[in-house]
Formats: sequence, structure tokens, C-alpha cells
Amino acid sequence: MNSAEPSAASTPLAPFKNPVFRSLWFATLISNLGGLVQAVAAGWTMTTLTDSQSMVALVTASTSLPIVTLSLFAGVLADNYDRRRIMLVAQIFMLVAATLLTLTTYFGLLTPWLLLIFTFFIGCGGALHNPSWQASVGDIVPREQVPSAVMANGMSFNMMRSIGPAFGGLIIVAAGASAAFAMNALSYVALIVALALWRKPTVANALPRERFVRATGAGFRYVSLSPNLLSIILRGCLFGLSAIAIQALLPLVARDLLGGGASTYGFMLGLFGLGAVGGAFANPRIRKQFNNETITRITFTLTALGTVLLAVGPGMLTAALALLLCGACWVTTNALLNVSLQLSTPRWVVGRAMSLYMMCNASGMVLGSWLWGAVAEHHGLQTALLASAVAVILAALACYKFPLPEFDKLNLDPLNQFIEPALALQLKPQTGPIMITVDFDIGEADIPAFLEAMTLRRRTRIRDGARRWSLLRDLENPNIWTEKFYVATWIEYIRHNQRRTVSDSGITETLHRLHRGIEPPLIRRMIERQTVPKQAEPYIKNAYKELR
Repeated sequence: MNSAEPSAASTPLAPFKNPVFRSLWFATLISNLGGLVQAVAAGWTMTTLTDSQSMVALVTASTSLPIVTLSLFAGVLADNYDRRRIMLVAQIFMLVAATLLTLTTYFGLLTPWLLLIFTFFIGCGGALHNPSWQASVGDIVPREQVPSAVMANGMSFNMMRSIGPAFGGLIIVAAGASAAFAMNALSYVALIVALALWRKPTVANALPRERFVRATGAGFRYVSLSPNLLSIILRGCLFGLSAIAIQALLPLVARDLLGGGASTYGFMLGLFGLGAVGGAFANPRIRKQFNNETITRITFTLTALGTVLLAVGPGMLTAALALLLCGACWVTTNALLNVSLQLSTPRWVVGRAMSLYMMCNASGMVLGSWLWGAVAEHHGLQTALLASAVAVILAALACYKFPLPEFDKLNLDPLNQFIEPALALQLKPQTGPIMITVDFDIGEADIPAFLEAMTLRRRTRIRDGARRWSLLRDLENPNIWTEKFYVATWIEYIRHNQRRTVSDSGITETLHRLHRGIEPPLIRRMIERQTVPKQAEPYIKNAYKELR
């Protein structure tokens, strides 16, 4: 049980007291309406352009595929550049793509592959926008309001999901798909204006931006050495893979199982969205009663149940109940994973971590859209839905060994205790490599505890940018232990120390407590210099290999 009572600052409406969050939220609400109308129009238009069930399912995949291919790039940009400007560029790009889709449809030039290409371009804009927007949430509202802000963003999308698809279906019936695509193009204007008016305060940073390759490597390294993040990302990937069948195949359910048209499809999407809104409002109460892991196990199980009901249900009433249930579970699961990742990641790398999460989640959805579409085409729609339900249960069972972290376990605020040392040598920022050693005096009885703490220390050092970490013991004075590691340049050494969080300080305190010396552990910072002639290096390398 999660006994923590939510404070007033963490109530669902608390983020709306912030004027920046409020204006961006309402602008996003309008944009979400247009996006959902466009999604309905694209999905239904594909059914009129081709009889291929795989092509229908690929409409969903074409929107998710850019997240797979571009999210990491967008995450690096989000952590190193002005996020507001990145979002502005993304919104303008989507406006252009949506306008071209509208004109192509209006003049009767649209083909199945052109439709996929335009939805792919719109997805590219979303892939560029989302990491910056997700990372900005923690910049706009205080940490204790992040869960409520993330849930409010999910609610924004799902409020529109409850009315947007039905509205989109009516627009298609009344004015055609081109009108629906035009409405989506216009919906980007509100968010463009809101972003243009946002006067985001500039954050002073004396360090230069990380280069793209190095920043990408830093993001991968941090995530790969963070068990909490790996658990969240794995859960998101498996849920996207197994549970996407309902959304990918819903146009076919409306047409083939229920015998409806575009308005039926829009109505069914609206029911899914209505369930999601209900899940968003119920989420704070659910989080009071259960921990994160229990909630996700329940939502996985109920998603499987709803999918079975949709497959075998006799009519619209059963389908409505199934969609309400699946919508509530969808938003609860994804919002919980999103919040868990944001609150398990320090601010310096949150854009890259979010992009990796979205990339893996979208990879699961792209693969799932193709997989369940292929199963439906070769074995029937009901078989595909039932197989998806089984896959959701298997995904829930597979994650038992990877429990989700709780929100309040880690304090990832910067420690801000590092003071750059005064150097006797003049160094350029890119001078390196730099070798750092730290000497500890450890008693024989404290060695097991010291080695355990050093195991954690090694992971945090490498996670924050250290290379070639090693632990040495003096042969003549065995109580002296030396931690040694390298960083590429002096700038990277400063960056490495600025990445230390409050939670990391516990390891340092443990090591200092075990250290027996009167003075603190001795830290030495040295620059590596080659004194051997270049022509002799091959011989030295060969000799070194023989020694090893």
C-alpha cells in the first residue's frame, strides 16, 4: 500500500495555477482536437483507398515510426538547446505537412502511400516536439506537481479523444476528409502562438553544449546503468507492443464486426477517450491505495479483459464497455510510466531518457500495429484481438522481475557541492585526458562494506561520464585503496561533478565514514602526457599485450 497522502501542491488542478502551464495546456488541448480529427480521417480514408488490412493498420504505425527514428535526436536537442524554440520549429513543420495533406486530398491526388508519407511527416514533427515538451514539464512546475501535470497532459489528449473522433467522423460525413485535415492544420496555430508568447527564463550555463555524439553516448550510458529506468522502458515497450491492437484495428472493428461507418469509428474512439478521462481523474485516488507496480499489473490484466470483450462481444454495448475499460487502463499505465521515468531521472538527462522511453514504447507500437494487422489479414480480426489479449498477459508476467520504482525513493536534485579547483597549470577546456585518483585508508574489518559501497560508486561514476574506472590496493600499505578513473577533457570532468545528485551523496558519505584518515580522502587530478616517441608506440603496445 502506498500510504503517502497527496499534498495540496500535488492535487490534480495544482499545475493550473501556473500561468505558463495553463496557457500551454489549453493550446495543446486545441492541437489535440485537431490531431485526433486527423487520425480519424487518416484511418478511415485508408479504408476507402485500399482493402488491405495491413495498410489500414500501418496508418497508426506511420505516426509512431518517427518516434522510433527521431526521438533520440530530439532528446539530445531537448537537453542542449532551447526547448521552446525546438517546439516552435516542430509545430510549424507539422502545420506545413498538414496543409499539404489537405491540398492533396482536396484535389483528389491522395494515394495510400501518399497518405502514409504525410502522416509520417506529421509524426516527425510530433517526435521532435514531445521530448522537449515532456522535459519542460519539470521546468514549468515544481517537482511535487509533476505527477499531476503529466496526468493533466494525458487528460488533455483524452478529453479530446472522447469528443474529437466522433467530431471527426461527423466532419468526414458532412464535408469530406479534406475538411478534417484542414481543421488539423488550423489547430497548430494556437500552440504556435502560445509558444511564441512564452517568455522562458534563460538558464546560465558556463559550460559549452555537449557535442551530439558525446551527448548521445551520455544518454545511453546513463539509462543503461540505471535499473529503474530500464524497468520503466521495458514495461513501456511491452505494453505498446501488446496493447496497441485495439487502436490499430479499431477501424476494422467498426467496419467488419459492427457494420458501421466513419461515424461509428469516431464514436468508438470517443468511448476509448472517455474511459481515458475517467482513468485520469481516478488516478490520484488509485495511487493513494496502491503502489506503482500493483497498479500496472491491474491495468495490464484489465486491458487484456477489455480486448477479449471487444473480440467476442455481441454488439455495440459490449464494445462500449470494453473501450471504456481499455481507455482507462491505457492512460493510467502510460501516465504512470511517464511520471515514474521523469521522477527517476535528473534534469540534465531527462530529455534523452524520455526520448529513449518514447522510442522503445513507439517501437513496440509500430511492431504491434504491423503484427496484429498481419494476424488479422491472415487469420481473422477476432483471432488478432484474442492473440493481443494473451500477449498483454504474457507482458505482465514477464515484468514481475522488473518492478517499477516509487516516486519518493530518490532525490535527483543536483547536489551542487562541487567547487572547481584552482589549477597551477593553464588548461584549455578541451585539454585531456584527465586522470583522477582518490585515496582511502580502510581498516581490515571495514573492507566488505567498503567494496560494497565502491560497487555503487563505480556505477554512478561511469553513469555520469567516467571512463576506465578501477580500484587499486597498495601492496606495501594494504590499508590504502585508490579509486582511479579518467574523463576525456577538463570540461567533461566539471560536467561529471555537476551531474552528482543528492541521492548520490549517500555513497560518498558512507565512504568518508569508512575512511580512517584524519584528513579527507586525498584527491589528485592529473593530465596524461605522452613522453614516448610516436614511432615507438607500436612496440610498447605489443609489449603491453604480452604482459597482459
